Amino acid sequence: MSRTDVSLGRGRGLGLSELAPRVVQSEIRAMTAECDRMGGVNLAQGVCDTEVPAVVMEGAMRAMRDGHNIYTRMDGIARLRRAIAVKVALTHGLEVDPEREVLVASGATGAFHAAAMALLNPGDEVLLFEPFYGYHVSTLRSMRVVGVAVALREPDWGLDLDAVRAAITPRTRAMVVNTPSNPAGKVFTRAELEGLAAIAAEFDLFVFTDEIYEHFLYGDAVHVSPAELEGMRERTILMSGFSKTFSVTGWRVGYLVADAKWMGAINYFHDLLYVCAPAPFQHGCADGLEQLGKTFYARLAVEHELKRGMLVDALRAAGMRPHVPDGAYYILASMAHAGLEGDTAAEKARDLLARTGVAAVAGSAFFAPGHGKGEDLLRFCFAKKDEDLMEACRRLGGLGS
Repeated sequence: MSRTDVSLGRGRGLGLSELAPRVVQSEIRAMTAECDRMGGVNLAQGVCDTEVPAVVMEGAMRAMRDGHNIYTRMDGIARLRRAIAVKVALTHGLEVDPEREVLVASGATGAFHAAAMALLNPGDEVLLFEPFYGYHVSTLRSMRVVGVAVALREPDWGLDLDAVRAAITPRTRAMVVNTPSNPAGKVFTRAELEGLAAIAAEFDLFVFTDEIYEHFLYGDAVHVSPAELEGMRERTILMSGFSKTFSVTGWRVGYLVADAKWMGAINYFHDLLYVCAPAPFQHGCADGLEQLGKTFYARLAVEHELKRGMLVDALRAAGMRPHVPDGAYYILASMAHAGLEGDTAAEKARDLLARTGVAAVAGSAFFAPGHGKGEDLLRFCFAKKDEDLMEACRRLGGLGS
């Protein structure tokens, strides 16, 4: 490099990117760290520390012993892609080509990141339904895509289609639908999804659908994927995975299903970001899909419905008002009358942790900043081993006494 070339760079200096100063540690991670520091019971992070199905665990260990420890094809091993295609056909009635329309991703988070890189441009706007999952917003922001919050109506988190239309501008490119949702546990109804589908078709929008909690359903709730609806197959990017269903959040194995015309670019960016999902864990998840049938998923829902009831009762005993979720494994609870100290939800969450040793997440983490929303809410996760959940409930009971 010449002296002139070097001089051109002078004055710029070392420093962070334009994005970095606006990035802060997620409130979920912050509460987990604080909980770990004091040895509390972590109901903040959705770690899902229930038991891993034996067939899934043994499949991964066998794969390691059998030498499946190198890179896979960038879209995943063929056996898992075929199993995903079978699952999607059985669950949603959709025929997908495992060779051209399925990506085994580094978690549903990795699937979303790769798809957003492939299909969105800086300055595009994407609608998200509030309360939303913060990683969706942060992923978009990392690519300089603008997340636009559309509020759901309390107390049942109903969808207002007029509000959706009002949020659309010439820059709107897509919407993100998380059903069942984190953090509210909302299960979008078929009628709501049909309304969103009509809007997506009218304005020619992509629909990114995060369905990671699809098997956690309670009462009469029914999961419907937007991809099932008439005319939605081409524009829907369906994302799900095994982190929650098989209790393997640390394995980072998810998947994405989309029309073949989009998959070349999505696969490219997933390869660029992650190379591939961990090889032996792909084999373990394939064993789970192939060998665990409807009975497993039904039992999973029943077990978590019992856990939901346990935590709902404890929160009520602690003086809170929980929003009882229809799906997923989180509860948003109003703490307006729980006697917690602090001016913000984050401060009250830390007061709760200090007084009971139970970690929750400030509800404000799931709303757009600057409007004061979510400051009376805390989010609790009930996907815990029974003994840990019972201990958390016992400690919460002391708050109301």
